[in-house]
Amino acid sequence: MIASFAARRALIAERLKQAAVQVGDGAHPVEDDALLDEVTALVENPAIYVAEFEPEFLSVPQECLILTMKQNQKYFPLFDAHGKLLNRFLIVSNMQLADPSNIVAGNQRVVRPRLSDARFFFEQDRKHGLASRVGKLDSVVYHNRLGSVGDRVRRLTRLTTAIAARLGADRQLAEQAARLCKADLVTDMVGEFPELQGTMGRYYALHEGASEAVADAIEQHYRPRFAGDVLPHGNIASAVALSDKLDALVGFFGIGQTPTGDKDPFGLRRAALGVLRILMEVPLPLDLADLVKDAEDGFDAGVLRHGFVPTLLDFMFERLRNQLREAGNSPAAVDAVLSLRPTRLDWVPAKLTAVPEFVSLAEASALAAANKRIVNILRKAEEKGEAPQGEPDVVLLQEPAERTLFQQVNEIAPLIRSLVAAEDYTGALRQLASLRDAVDSFFDSVMVMADEPLTRANRLRLLSQLAGLMNCVADISRLAVEK
Repeated sequence: MIASFAARRALIAERLKQAAVQVGDGAHPVEDDALLDEVTALVENPAIYVAEFEPEFLSVPQECLILTMKQNQKYFPLFDAHGKLLNRFLIVSNMQLADPSNIVAGNQRVVRPRLSDARFFFEQDRKHGLASRVGKLDSVVYHNRLGSVGDRVRRLTRLTTAIAARLGADRQLAEQAARLCKADLVTDMVGEFPELQGTMGRYYALHEGASEAVADAIEQHYRPRFAGDVLPHGNIASAVALSDKLDALVGFFGIGQTPTGDKDPFGLRRAALGVLRILMEVPLPLDLADLVKDAEDGFDAGVLRHGFVPTLLDFMFERLRNQLREAGNSPAAVDAVLSLRPTRLDWVPAKLTAVPEFVSLAEASALAAANKRIVNILRKAEEKGEAPQGEPDVVLLQEPAERTLFQQVNEIAPLIRSLVAAEDYTGALRQLASLRDAVDSFFDSVMVMADEPLTRANRLRLLSQLAGLMNCVADISRLAVEK
């Protein structure tokens, strides 16, 4: 008996590897920490034995066989050097025997009906296919206020097609993938093993002659399933994955079912992070606000309450803020970029790279402080009902310092806008540095809030124009304490 759990676990892991080596052909056992922990808790004096099953079972998708062996029998499947399932598996027994043939034979006898069930489910499912099952989704409740899974699939199909159009992807393939993406939920195999949803849909779609793009989208539309998981590949799969998550977010926020504390029964935090990662990391040239609006339009009138979208966007930006900070980005840089609420998330990484480079410039501290002052002046003016409207009038510029600032702003603005349009955010912020002397001189010699109304309004318009230019990449007033 080995009393220490850690020592017992380590011994089992080592003996599993040794047994796999003895099988040969580069064999290695499945890596599954949860299974290893469970088996370790079940035995006190572990012994590892090799067993096998009939090769004809390998005609069933290996994901089904793996799950059957792991979940039902606590066996460790074996794979060859290329990751293909072998018709052998490892048993962790609680009995050390010189002749374990009875144990091996008994376990082989037990696993056979399990594998036979998996083969039966697979063969029966393929007889009926996916397309014929779509109608059955109308009888499966998604949520009592959001309709059936069939209703949801119709929304997903509409939204996916719209996203595909924005991406220039094949709309017909996108429509087919979205229409079939949930059909495997009513198959026998997924009914037995819910973990295989999407995976089995891919197999069945290919069996019916669907294209690889459609089959892959069916499997990948659940991605990312967890933190660090791989993202969907290709525009069709990304479109279905975004639709799946956006429909859930808009639907549940729209009926007031939002996460509270550590409670998130509908997985909305995971869905939000999935949307953010797909848009930002794939990356995709899509506007988050537009996507949310597209998803909202898919629901029948009266289903969603009015005014929930700002709350949803706040929720998503808070998830993004945490994600970017956890990735090692400067909190000040993250705040500077996200305070502008950029809905084109594919631009965010480049902006985050540009901000620290700007901070390293000698002019950055002064410009950040000046921008903070500008923001405060404009906010107070707005509170007084004097929010600047339009462009500054050159005729009303009186002081040399304000005329100089006006001239430099108008000279540099086209270049900065061009750099931003080219996604050269570092270059755009570097160009801002050339304004430092003019900005310092302006604040040293010009009274913004002059008594004369036209002069005051014109100076506020000049500052508003300057603020728009200075904050074209990030709110640099948030960087005033960085230097």
